[in-house]
Amino acid sequence: MPVSTVEHDLDALTLTITAEFAAPRDRVWQVYADPRQLEKIWGPPEFPATVVDHDLTPGGRVTYFMTGPEGEKFAGYWEIISVDEPSGFRFADGFANEDFTPIESLPVSTNDFSFVEDNGTTVATYVSTYETAEGLQKVLDMGVVEGASSAINQIDDLLAV
Repeated sequence: MPVSTVEHDLDALTLTITAEFAAPRDRVWQVYADPRQLEKIWGPPEFPATVVDHDLTPGGRVTYFMTGPEGEKFAGYWEIISVDEPSGFRFADGFANEDFTPIESLPVSTNDFSFVEDNGTTVATYVSTYETAEGLQKVLDMGVVEGASSAINQIDDLLAV
């Protein structure tokens, strides 16, 4: 399992996940840069993703929906803040309505994904920062730790292809 640590800090308003992959950084970067690969790992296995828009450039937007086991759809979006290919990127991540407009009542996080290569392996650090402790607690209660960990753990299978 690639996920090595998961920490949340209600005082710092952060959720940090660290994972290690047996692949070079450029290959891990491609998982996020290619929408078809991103679909295979964004969301837990029982909620596969469909990427609708994918503009991984500063000011760009990524929109997607995840489909649950009963066919229910859950939409979300990324607003890309900065990109440092292949070292990482920063984006706002939020919940959306079916037309990809933000759901104002649900929290938005600012995410910093970074990838550091060391002797052919890549350490990925995923840091999500929330505006309030209540927002962080809400996503923790929704199962974000389990969902994000199972999603990240799918990357190994994709990298092996």
